[in-house]
Amino acid sequence: MRVLLLIILSFFCFLVSCTTSDPILNDLLRCLTNHSRYSTYPISEAIITYQNTSFQSALLAYIRNRRYSTPTTPKPLVIVAAKHESHVQSTVICAQQHGYQIRTRSGGHDFEGLSYVSSATLFVMLDMSNLRSIDINVTDGSTGWVESGATLGELYFNIGNKSNIHGFPAGVCPTVGIGGHLSGGGYGPLMRKYGLTVDNILDAKLVNVNGTILDRKSMGEDLFWAIRGGGGASFGVVVSWKIKLVPVPTKVTVFNVLRTLEQGAIDIVYRWQYVAPKLPKEIFIRAMLQVQKNSTSGKLAMEVSFICHYLGDSEKLLSLMNQNFPELGLQQNDCFEMSWVESTVFWGNHPIGTPIAVLLDRPMGPPDFFKSKSDYVKEPIPKHGIESILDLMLKTGLDKLYMEWNPYGGRMSEISESETPFPHRAGNLFLIQYLGYWKEDKAETARGYLDLISKMYQEMTPFVSKTPREAFLNYRDLDLGASKGNQTKVETARVYGSMYFKENFDRLVRVKTAVDPQNFFKNEQSIPPL
Repeated sequence: MRVLLLIILSFFCFLVSCTTSDPILNDLLRCLTNHSRYSTYPISEAIITYQNTSFQSALLAYIRNRRYSTPTTPKPLVIVAAKHESHVQSTVICAQQHGYQIRTRSGGHDFEGLSYVSSATLFVMLDMSNLRSIDINVTDGSTGWVESGATLGELYFNIGNKSNIHGFPAGVCPTVGIGGHLSGGGYGPLMRKYGLTVDNILDAKLVNVNGTILDRKSMGEDLFWAIRGGGGASFGVVVSWKIKLVPVPTKVTVFNVLRTLEQGAIDIVYRWQYVAPKLPKEIFIRAMLQVQKNSTSGKLAMEVSFICHYLGDSEKLLSLMNQNFPELGLQQNDCFEMSWVESTVFWGNHPIGTPIAVLLDRPMGPPDFFKSKSDYVKEPIPKHGIESILDLMLKTGLDKLYMEWNPYGGRMSEISESETPFPHRAGNLFLIQYLGYWKEDKAETARGYLDLISKMYQEMTPFVSKTPREAFLNYRDLDLGASKGNQTKVETARVYGSMYFKENFDRLVRVKTAVDPQNFFKNEQSIPPL
């Protein structure tokens, strides 16, 4: 039996090129092979070393920000593109034994690249994109199990294929990976009715620091609390999630109405602050302030798009809008009725009528450079404040600048700040996302956008939350603070941690101390142990 085992192990080592010229790599590969327990899922098929010809394409496939795909960006020693949960277990065990950091990437949408970049000299990237199975059950409890490597689009498609009266409250970008989105407190057009992703999670399967797979019962309520809004990457690797589906009508209504400064956009935005957070829970209206270049004249102009999702028909929506927000001037022909799953296609910026199969698309590679920041607003911004920020955006001479204002209220105000690590609940009027995109690969272009985003953020200081100035974890921002030198210190982490989690930061630290006291699962903005 021992001879047979040695033969099998030698064969696996051959498959993963254990005879490379790199002794450090050889040791890691042997460990991964030895800990792959399921012969029907050989880990050799999942390993891509930096010496492999497919390494570059595998690395770039799910990088969504070109700022972190430069020649000088640190690269992993090995990519493990896990095809079975045992591959996740082996990767955690072996990376820890050999003293390597681990980065876990689902969809690659971490805004600062922390799911695939590390300041550590040697690190392993665990790519979850092959773990994408989805099992939707609409007949018994209206639930679903979804693996972390699936995308939001794939989840929505599967729900829509099973039912036209069920949905799930999550984000609008269909290529976002489930793992990071759910664990960070993802939001979308249903949040005023049903809350966030983390408010609708029933169970999870997590690989802990020992390589053991835990569910809600075996991990305990403290750890289950932590991974629902505290970011799963600080506590382990979440392999899959059990979600609660929510009821939706057979027809929902959407619109996207554009207003220019000449059409009174400033007055409408000012009024929006008083209206949008107090509308019925079924209505979500995003205000998107943007600088756009005229395709004919080439001149820049400010525009504001009001983008709406309503759980009901257009006739009722029009009545509610005329009653509560007549300043927008909504017309019947602005409104489009469709199924809930079709509305996810609309929110994904596809033309009305696009088949829902587009939700299954997985575009490869980083399309643009970008930088994002976030803020929370608790009191309406005066008109002069709105005018000054729009003036700043317009005078820069840069297009592709956005501010997204997302209304709170409704269900968001009914959930306690401590119910999950996500603390931004009652008292917030709306969430702001600052966003700048650029395509030109030049240092001066990047500096222009980065400086402008920073200046916009500073300009908004008088009008946003204070002590702390709150921020949204899923809009990752290293400007808020970061741990350096492969260390995660509580005093450093408290700076960004208080902005993301407020008072919940201390409980997250206590959970971290209990489940990962040696701080194996870490990154530049992770939760530290005591």
